[in-house]
Amino acid sequence: MRVMILGGTGTISEPITRKLVERGDEVYVFNRGKRSHAPAGARVITGDRADVAAFTAAMRENAPYDCVIDMICYDPETARVDVGVFAGKTKQLIFCSTVDVHRKDCLTGYFALPASERTEFEPRPSFTYAVNKVKCEEIFREAHARGDFAVTVIRPGLTYREGGAPLHPFRDGSWHLDRLVKRKPIILHGDGTSLWTACHSDDVSTAFVNAVGNDAALGNGYIVAAEQWMSWEYYWRVAADALGAPSPTFVHIPTDVLERVAPTLSSWIPPHFQFHAIFDVSAARRDLGFAPAISWEEGCRRCIDWLTAHDAIESDTHPEYDALVDAWEAAVGSMATRLEGISGL
Repeated sequence: MRVMILGGTGTISEPITRKLVERGDEVYVFNRGKRSHAPAGARVITGDRADVAAFTAAMRENAPYDCVIDMICYDPETARVDVGVFAGKTKQLIFCSTVDVHRKDCLTGYFALPASERTEFEPRPSFTYAVNKVKCEEIFREAHARGDFAVTVIRPGLTYREGGAPLHPFRDGSWHLDRLVKRKPIILHGDGTSLWTACHSDDVSTAFVNAVGNDAALGNGYIVAAEQWMSWEYYWRVAADALGAPSPTFVHIPTDVLERVAPTLSSWIPPHFQFHAIFDVSAARRDLGFAPAISWEEGCRRCIDWLTAHDAIESDTHPEYDALVDAWEAAVGSMATRLEGISGL
């Protein structure tokens, strides 16, 4: 199979590239060359897809393809370029979308969990990333209907691997791990019991690889996420254990309070983390052979072992985080004082 991967060196796309090479496919990767090197055996093309003319020429030089995998399409303009470039030049296009295109809330009445491919699309308008992925999917579905190429959409949940830090709801980086080591409080949105999943890229990438040239996947979309559901408290306890740190001290703050008093620090929490994020992956199991095998306990330890070995855990230098903890605890203390002695409470 001749496969073009747009990306090829990212969290999910690096193992996709490696596995396709290992199984003997003819693999090309296109990216800007600003990240780690592509796996050995892949043919690397360096460029900027924003230069549409140069991108078109580079893509058509090695066409036709059996499959194109686009891991770096984030907006409808880029999706339209894909259609113009690859229509009639590839048999299949696999688009990396996100589980965030699906509703997770139950604010409008009954809502079935776990979410599945049948769950309606209703991302919050403020969550631009998900809104744009929905628009991209629409453009690719139209291309499929016209016969430009067959489309497969894969919607990963949170995906991680060694070389990066386990995700936390407040910004990027690994400094939250330093907080655990230093026994500093960890803020949890809500009461810490909303459910979450995290899937290692070795597991997620297998679904992409098995979708290539797979007739059952043509015209379909698949959720690819971990089947291990866990609370945010458990998520953090596992990270602390992997660090050899004591069990964390949690400070629970309602999401609406965080949104009001710390909008910059907590900007991803209201649209992304406050609701349960659990998914039915039976379709991916059936058609793509998706069978997640790496537990959060094992995967988190791998990440932290890598960060420790590379001295890559950042120091916690975020006084605004501590200020938020102090302000919340003072407010709760003040409330308790004001209500002291009132009967019926």
